[in-house]
Amino acid sequence: MTLDTQSQRCGVVAIVGAPNAGKSTLVNALVGQKVAITSPKAQTTRTRVMGVAIEGDAQMVLVDTPGIFAPKRRLDRAMVQAAWGGAQGADLIAMVLDGKAGLGRKLEPIIEALKHRSERKWLIINKVDIAIKEKLLPHTQRLNDQLGFDEIFFVSAASGDGLPELKSAFAAAMPEGPWHFPEDQVSDATDRMLAAEITREQLYHQLHAELPYAAAVDTEQYKERADGSLEIHQQILVGRTSQRAIVLGKGGQRLKEIGSKARAELASLMGVKVHLYLHVKVKEDWEDDRGIYRDIGLDWVE
Repeated sequence: MTLDTQSQRCGVVAIVGAPNAGKSTLVNALVGQKVAITSPKAQTTRTRVMGVAIEGDAQMVLVDTPGIFAPKRRLDRAMVQAAWGGAQGADLIAMVLDGKAGLGRKLEPIIEALKHRSERKWLIINKVDIAIKEKLLPHTQRLNDQLGFDEIFFVSAASGDGLPELKSAFAAAMPEGPWHFPEDQVSDATDRMLAAEITREQLYHQLHAELPYAAAVDTEQYKERADGSLEIHQQILVGRTSQRAIVLGKGGQRLKEIGSKARAELASLMGVKVHLYLHVKVKEDWEDDRGIYRDIGLDWVE
């Protein structure tokens, strides 16, 4: 499909909300493939991730931001800074609310910050398929009274309910202008960064509550072999020896399973055979290592 650039529309939509509102699932669904990792664990998204969605002659750059919450540690502060940084220069800010969880104190910092933003603001009530229906309208009314949204949508990113209408509305709201990305590009994340994220997603999926929030994956080596396959070496960083034992599992079985699932997903995403080598390292102060922040795409904050 070749479009006349004079008829093109393109804009940036910042997706903000509390942890676990379903922002990444929503971005993936609108893009049509995975660009951001998801898990039931809150604060899975750490950095700003851009997904690129197309609807007709409109290209939407969807900025999936970390969940906004009251930060306690340096990593938290860096994530919240990345979230609001992702909203800078947006044509539209879309606040995603977990329709099942409803309102609560965790929304207060978001509401307070959005009151002072001049961008157009839309409210997206997510997870309507599992929410208590009678509570949705009161929640929506209370939020709208505080922030005065331009548009309100009820969707389920997981089931797809309401997404075609939301995507069409986003497209219509984009300003006229040439597309920012080639038609076949779905994200600004490098393959190296995506590889680390896929492994971190498997850590969360397989370890659930056993694995503390403080774990990172660093891609040390990423190279293409002569046969076209990929060779990837990654280091899983944990804060304590006991956490290393959890990731390894009995006889190293847990780590093998994590590697196997991550390898399969990477091969599917990259379209080539992947050789993945994982190593677990105890690094007590990894949250204070500037290099790790740089590698995972976060700015260092004091």
